[in-house]
Amino acid sequence: MITNLILLQAEQNGQIGNFFEIEGLVNLIIRFSFNLLVIGIIVRGLYYTITRKKNYMFSFLLISVVVFLVCFLLESLDMGLGFALGLFAIFGIIRYRTNPIPIKEMTYLFIVIGISVVNGLATADVSYLELVFTNIIVILIVYILEKVWLMKNEAKKVIDYEKIELILPDKRAELVEDLKKRTGLPITRIEIGRINFLRDTVRLLVYYPEDRESSLIGDVEVGSLDDSRTE
Repeated sequence: MITNLILLQAEQNGQIGNFFEIEGLVNLIIRFSFNLLVIGIIVRGLYYTITRKKNYMFSFLLISVVVFLVCFLLESLDMGLGFALGLFAIFGIIRYRTNPIPIKEMTYLFIVIGISVVNGLATADVSYLELVFTNIIVILIVYILEKVWLMKNEAKKVIDYEKIELILPDKRAELVEDLKKRTGLPITRIEIGRINFLRDTVRLLVYYPEDRESSLIGDVEVGSLDDSRTE
């Protein structure tokens, strides 16, 4: 009896039709699955295979899901471009408390949010063909940049070095050779950072070609050359 009264009242208010609107649910499932597929290709297929950073992959996927659902479900409120720009502003100022997000991860974050906003806010005036073409263009550009143009990726590592006398310009070759021998890395160049004369140590940033097939330290964050935290 009570259930019938609730359904009757909802039908009179025009709400029962919205609750059982199958067409809207099917549209949500199709667009959500498509958005998740595109983000999965970019984040799991391209980003993770190169960087091996699981933490960022986890964040990118969840941010994409939340942004898409928010945009899709609030699409009927006709917030338009202002709402989309507001999302970019909110997520664009994200900073993790330990280290700032590296520029490459910020770029991927921008791509993830952008694709999710486009797929979530696409109106009936935008055909599925146009939506698919837009997403494919983004995937192709990311693939070309990562796999073709920037194929030789350069990794870096911060090292606290005790042989401070080797930082002299005329001993640079000896410094590089010593670091190669002690780290086993094919170091190509070095940047000298903070020098501590009290401890006779210097902070170095070493660069070396990254082996994408056996990158086992992808989740390790690189600190700053001027990091003054005590160890």
